[in-house]
Amino acid sequence: MSVQQEAGVVGEALEVWIDQDLCTGDGICAQYAPEVFELDIDGLAYVKSPQDELLQEQGATTPVPLPLLTDVIDSAKECPGECIHVRRVSDRTEVYGPDAG
Repeated sequence: MSVQQEAGVVGEALEVWIDQDLCTGDGICAQYAPEVFELDIDGLAYVKSPQDELLQEQGATTPVPLPLLTDVIDSAKECPGECIHVRRVSDRTEVYGPDAG
């Protein structure tokens, strides 16, 4: 079963965001998916835009590219701060992360 099937999000557009208030700065996310996550000089992780721009606004989201879905999900699962949230764009329901149902 694919990650998409497991989450019930086959064909759904997903986005990811990081709660910097909970970020521990371990950098696991940037190791798994450096195209999506980056540590800034403040030691916290942020998402990056599709144009590789660091998005530092609180609650900033970025699309999850399908080829990187597994890496983004693994980042959320392994994050010691439990601060990575992956949700469906259509209804903003969290499918991976601390608030996933």
